[in-house]
Amino acid sequence: MENAAPHGIPPPRRGDHELIAAVAAQDIEALRVLHRRHAPWLRARLLRRCADPDVVDAAVQDTFVAVWQGASRYSAQGDDAAAWIWTIAIRRMVSVLRGRGSQWIGGGPVPDTDPAASSAEDVVLLRVEHGDLGTAVARLSPELRAVIEATILDGLTVRETSQLLGVPEGTVKTRLMRAKARLREELA
Repeated sequence: MENAAPHGIPPPRRGDHELIAAVAAQDIEALRVLHRRHAPWLRARLLRRCADPDVVDAAVQDTFVAVWQGASRYSAQGDDAAAWIWTIAIRRMVSVLRGRGSQWIGGGPVPDTDPAASSAEDVVLLRVEHGDLGTAVARLSPELRAVIEATILDGLTVRETSQLLGVPEGTVKTRLMRAKARLREELA
């Protein structure tokens, strides 16, 4: 246990890389520590993208199931643990929104849950987030930025984005059109 040590001396804080390695070795306490450390910020960040707290809670739960199942594929050499967990979380939220997120309960392993695989898309999105386009997206109003993040970065449909943000589909289309126009202006 992270908080218990002999002679009243607190144990050294284990880093995320160590914890994920312990999770890969089936250490449930390491998963608990990861959950306590990361679930609060994951939930807060996902709530900025989704208005439904039940969807967010399901996504956070599914994230740590995927961490448990995929910890052995995590690469401590190249991956930032928080970024790896965030990638899992956003994918789990999209799956929940698409109606596949809760199938793991009693139904065996979740299909398509290789959270450690870095796709070309992930590499491009990382460059987008930290390049000129990322700066331009950050300058958008929160409403326009939310639509761009949901449709372009997260790959949701207009209908899914509408459900995610709690606004009509027509509003999503209008905001998307305005956001793209502002981005073109910024990048021209």
